[in-house]
Formats: sequence, C-alpha cells, structure tokens
Amino acid sequence: MSSYTTISSDKLSRLIGTANAATLIDVRIDDDFAADPCLIPGASRRSHRDIQDWAGGLAGQSVVVICQKGQKLSEGTAAWLRHNSIAAETLEGGQVGWTQMELPTVPADKIPKRDARGRTVWVTRSRPKIDRIACPWLIRRFIDPSAVFLFVAPAEVSAVAERFEATPFDVENVFWSHRGELCTFDVMVQEFGLSTPPLDRFATSPPTLRGSTFRRRRRGCSPRRSACRGCMTTTSSSCARACCFTTRSTAGAGMPRRKPTTGQRTR
Repeated sequence: MSSYTTISSDKLSRLIGTANAATLIDVRIDDDFAADPCLIPGASRRSHRDIQDWAGGLAGQSVVVICQKGQKLSEGTAAWLRHNSIAAETLEGGQVGWTQMELPTVPADKIPKRDARGRTVWVTRSRPKIDRIACPWLIRRFIDPSAVFLFVAPAEVSAVAERFEATPFDVENVFWSHRGELCTFDVMVQEFGLSTPPLDRFATSPPTLRGSTFRRRRRGCSPRRSACRGCMTTTSSSCARACCFTTRSTAGAGMPRRKPTTGQRTR
C-alpha cells in the first residue's frame, strides 16, 4: 500500500498526459538505465549527486522521483526535495514495478538531444494546423513538458534546424514526418511507444489528424466534427469527449496498460 510520500504505478498512469500531471524525475544510476534504456512518459533523467544544482528549478512543482525499485535512491532524492520545500513523492516499485505492469515506456534513444536547459527543441512550418498542433500537444504531455517549438517559414526549416540544433518535424524528408498513410502524429505515437487505446482512438477520430490524406473526407464532414481539432489545444468537454480526453475522464485515460484485462472496458 502506498504511503503519503509514495504513489502507485496505477495511480501515476492515470495522471500522465493530463494537465495536472506531476514532474517526473528519473534518478536511476547509469548501469540500471543501460539495462532498461526507456523512460516513463514525460520523465527526464537527473543525477541524485547533482540534486543541489537542479532542485531549485522545480520550485512550486509537484514531483515524482523514479529509481530502479523505488527504494533508497528515490527515497533520498525525494527527501532532499522536500527539504527544499518541493512536494515530492516516490514511485512505488520504481521503474521495475512500472514495467512489470506492462505500462508504456518511451525509448530514450528516440528522444532528441536536449539543450543546455534540458529542453528538446523542435522546428516546423509556420501557420500550424492539424499535425503541427497535435504533435506539440503529444510531446508536451507525454515526452517533454518543457519542449520548445519553433515555427518558421517552410523554406527555412532545414536551415533553422541545423543552426539552432532543433529537430524538424512534419516536413518532407525528415524522420518525424508522414510515412505512407501514417500522419506525423501516428509516427510519433508508434516511435515513442505510446500506442494505447485512448491515443489510438484520438489519432483515428476522423478527420482530425489526417491532413491532406483525408482532405476529400473532410470536405463532407460537419462543422461540429471539424471543430474536434480544437481538442488538441483546449479542454472543451463536448469536443474532447469523442477523443477520450475529457476533464471528467482523463484520470482513467492517461496511460492505460497496453493489454487491458479481458472484459475490462477501456474508456
């Protein structure tokens, strides 16, 4: 049973991806990380040895600390954070417990290099719509809450990416872009290991994310259905209900297990 300073994997999985999700800090030692080089969605790696250097940047945030088994490393780190007046819990069972529950993890090698302030930096075409709205939403909610997005003239995306060490997306001839019938959002969901029932339903809710691939279908859709694009940037319950991210149900829709128990309804 979780204590007042711990949180269970089940409870954390229901919060990840919501607006109220805690900041996740992975403090596993290098050997443990090398054995399982994946992160819980939204987590970033920090060293417990440098806690005095980075703790100040978490002021005012709620934090969940993750180590290999939820024991001394996370307990000590969380205690130091609380000493610095930061609300901190540990993940019960740690990374091992999370993995045993078959909850989603993000391959660390898929996450772009972070800048000096620990942020991933992305660049795409200006005047964002559809994929260029959905993808930043996905990244901020499940990959890097502090991610930076640069929207520039289409002709300058490649040059800006090179000059500012940013990762280009939703443009031609780059890794994070359309592949066959998959839109950029689909590609990110698959590559980041986030294929869960709510996100899969969100991605396939016609015609929100398909861009030109579904342009003909979109011509015949109703204004109400077209307005569903707004759920990527708002919390309108009438809009989000179809995409499984309502304010009422996000607690159960954030990070479900990959394989729900037979007979269990997926909201």
